[in-house]
Amino acid sequence: MNDQQHDFRKYRPDSQAWQDFHARHSSGKFFKERRYLLKEFPELVSCGENSKLLEVGCGNGSSVLPILRGCKNITVYACDCSSEALVRTKENIDRTIGTLDNFHSFCCDFSRSEFPNWVACHHCRDNFKLKQHSGGSEGMQVNYKCSLNEHCIGGVDFVTLIFTLSAVPKEWMPRAIKECFSVLKPGGLLLFRDYGLFDMTMLRFEPEKLIGFREYLRSDGTLSYFFCLDTVRRLFTDAGFIEDELENCCVKALNRRKGKNMYRVWVHGKFQKPF
Repeated sequence: MNDQQHDFRKYRPDSQAWQDFHARHSSGKFFKERRYLLKEFPELVSCGENSKLLEVGCGNGSSVLPILRGCKNITVYACDCSSEALVRTKENIDRTIGTLDNFHSFCCDFSRSEFPNWVACHHCRDNFKLKQHSGGSEGMQVNYKCSLNEHCIGGVDFVTLIFTLSAVPKEWMPRAIKECFSVLKPGGLLLFRDYGLFDMTMLRFEPEKLIGFREYLRSDGTLSYFFCLDTVRRLFTDAGFIEDELENCCVKALNRRKGKNMYRVWVHGKFQKPF
């Protein structure tokens, strides 16, 4: 390993890199709605009334939008480590759908800190909504201590991790997944999609960008990790999840502007919290 790689290995990102990223891409050109999510995760469409979903790492809202459009029974709570990303998400929702009562966002870095109590507690969640409607700051980290019980009650029915975990340092992934596990109801589902091993993006990285095993540092300071199925299986089962589905999705797409084929590899997974 050369000196430059050694220096990169010491690098541990904070939310500022993503804050800067979303500020640079505020024009909306980077935004591309992930319309395939409802087809890949049909449980979202067929869920019962008053279901609740936590989108972790919502970015500019590219995953939230199709869920809000196609899942009328779901209330979506979306978080990101970047307050700038939450602004972009709200702008995209307001522009394409309008003001919604079933969408709420908050700022949280799940790889470093716990989710607010209200994510897993009905009573605390109602207090959070009241604070938002009374003029509370959108995107602020808000935590409530439950006044009903020593332990909060409730939880969410779904957690979505869509191209989020790959941006977390590898050694922080186990605690981040356990944090997701803690806010799910028993029987709840975590829906996962992220970069797979030998995806086109991985093959385009220069060798000097490699900072660890399958872990790369982009020029803008953000991280990207590329998963194999065994790594994903181990991470989630070690956190207490039961594997429901886990497979590679391989897609060949044509870049019409450049006239080149693009070979994409993603990991698709569904993991359940035991009853």
